[in-house]
This record gives sequence, structure tokens and C-alpha cells, in this order.
Amino acid sequence: MAPGGVGFVVARERYIDDFLITSLNDGLDQVVILGAGFDTRAYRIAGMQKTRVFEIDHPSTQAEKLKRLQKVIDPLPNYITFLPVDFNSQTLADRLPASGYDGHAKTLFIWQGVTYFLTREGVDSTLAFISAHSGPGNALIFDYFYIEIFNDATNGYAKTLRRAAQLSGEEYMFGIDRGQIESFLTSRGFRDVHNTTIEDLK
Repeated sequence: MAPGGVGFVVARERYIDDFLITSLNDGLDQVVILGAGFDTRAYRIAGMQKTRVFEIDHPSTQAEKLKRLQKVIDPLPNYITFLPVDFNSQTLADRLPASGYDGHAKTLFIWQGVTYFLTREGVDSTLAFISAHSGPGNALIFDYFYIEIFNDATNGYAKTLRRAAQLSGEEYMFGIDRGQIESFLTSRGFRDVHNTTIEDLK
């Protein structure tokens, strides 16, 4: 349906895993997985048990994940906090601090496969929380689409993406202009921005 899609997903997963492992080796207190879905990093990456992990996702998705997890892991690890949040109607500021998040602890935020399904307001409120509630050494790693892919009605790949999203009941809503990721993030309080391209992943 989307040529190259599986290769991209595998490379993205490996790249984020490697970034996480490097961060753990450098010393990490917390890991916040935004839109965790069926992500298994909290269970399969060595060293995660030495941190505080927050798995944040839409309530219905998280409920399904918990049902499946409890069939294979009993009891669930006590270093993980499961936090249901709808990013389009709730903010991290509403939910995360009340659940034990330490804004002064060294934290890595992982935001994989999520941003393009959110409104711009949902993306901005999440970035605003991370920027305002992060201490020295904190980092955010996430993926995104170029907005022109969705704006081009003749783009065959975009049509394929939309069809696939409809099958899963989702909608692509957000993207960033090509070449603008650095200015997009620095204007929102971030620094040391590194943009990894498809060619880099290859």
C-alpha cells in the first residue's frame, strides 16, 4: 500500500531505540512516552527499570494495551505509570505533574507516530509543556511529516496515507514546512535541534 513504509518504520524504531540507549547510558531519570500505543520499549530496553517511565496515550488505546500486557506480564512493572490523555482535548499540564512527573529530573520524551494525527493546537500545547517543564539535559525525539505532502492533491503517496488512515479511523492533520523544523522548534523554546532525514536513516 505504501512502498518503503515498512523499511521506514523499522529504521525509525531502531534510530529511536539507539537514541534512548545512549541517553540511558548518559544518565536518565525519567522517560515519557507520548502516544505510547503498543510501544514495548519500557519492557525490552535494558536499563529502563532504573528510570521512572510514563506511558501516555488515548484512554481507549491504553485500556486495550493494558488488557494485552496483563496476559503476559504479571504483575506489571512498578516503575511504569500509565496515564490516559487525549492530546486533542487535554494537556500534559493537566495530567502529568499530578502523576509524579519531576520537572527537575533528567528526562527523555519520545513522541513517535503521533504528531501528524493531532491538531496544531494539540502539538503546540504538548511542546509548550515540555519546554516549560524540562531541566538541563532533557531531550525530545519525535517524527513528523512535511505539510506540503498533505497540501498537494496530486501527491499519490499522500492519497495512500489518507486511505490507510481512514481504515484505522484516523486523520492526518498536522505537518511542518520542509526545511523549517529548526525555526519551528527554536521559536517554541527548544535548542540544539537535529533533524534526521530519510537519507540519514538509510
